[in-house]
Amino acid sequence: MATIAKLCHNHNLENIAAVTAAVAIPPLVKLLGSGSEFDMQTGAALCSLATCAENAVTIAAAGAIPRLVQLLGPDTHPNTQFNAAAALKYLAANAANADTIAAAGAIPLLVQLIGPGCPDHMQTGAVGALAELAKYDQNVFAVAAAGAIPLLVELLGPDYPADSQQMAAVTLSYHVADPWNAVAIMSAGAVPRLVQLLGPDSTADVQGMAAMALGLLAVNDENVPAAGAIPPLVQLLGPRSAVFQNTAACTLANLAMSAETAMLLLDAMLLLVPETAMLLLDAMLLLVQSLH
Repeated sequence: MATIAKLCHNHNLENIAAVTAAVAIPPLVKLLGSGSEFDMQTGAALCSLATCAENAVTIAAAGAIPRLVQLLGPDTHPNTQFNAAAALKYLAANAANADTIAAAGAIPLLVQLIGPGCPDHMQTGAVGALAELAKYDQNVFAVAAAGAIPLLVELLGPDYPADSQQMAAVTLSYHVADPWNAVAIMSAGAVPRLVQLLGPDSTADVQGMAAMALGLLAVNDENVPAAGAIPPLVQLLGPRSAVFQNTAACTLANLAMSAETAMLLLDAMLLLVPETAMLLLDAMLLLVQSLH
């Protein structure tokens, strides 16, 4: 078992294909629940195998989902919980699998694993799975009802790994469309934490996801500019953050809906190079056109 897990480690595509061709998935699934060490290694192997979309279907068909969900429970070794959560994340990329995962009761268990006192790596695995599940509207309310919002906001803090911060921002973004969830997110203190994640100490991925979440919240919260969002968002328009220029521009365009914020943006635009200023103007024009 350990050998298969090592072969598939770091998602080695050649080895994953070889293990799949050997029809190893059904026997692997049957081993889930055999005991601590077996479960840890089997979960790791299935996690790597599930990165292949076809394997995700095969793993689910073999009955892995309820077994993996059971391994999220409090009596399981933390490393096994992490591997189970990570495997469920990849399985949930398939919509039918996501429905099965939610129906098996995974969401409340995953929410427990992002709570205070849980190891960083466990929180990272669990919030990744929640982010994947929350892509589907029918799961958003279940995630919120399980008490996830304040815990997700906590994961935006500076003491947590970048992967956890990024996935927490993504998961919160899926919740903003519902007004009640948006209020809960803002009440939990998400805005200043998201603004902080726009800064240079964050990775580009974290900056981009924080900008996206702020852009969605800006529709409902006039306090986003007051939290100091504009200067770091303008910085994201620069070449250092080319991947997320459009996200930052769209967020700033949303913020420009108020006259006061529009004036702040005009002042900031005077400091931009012409190409970047045009990017922001284009985003603002598209937003205005969408409102007519």
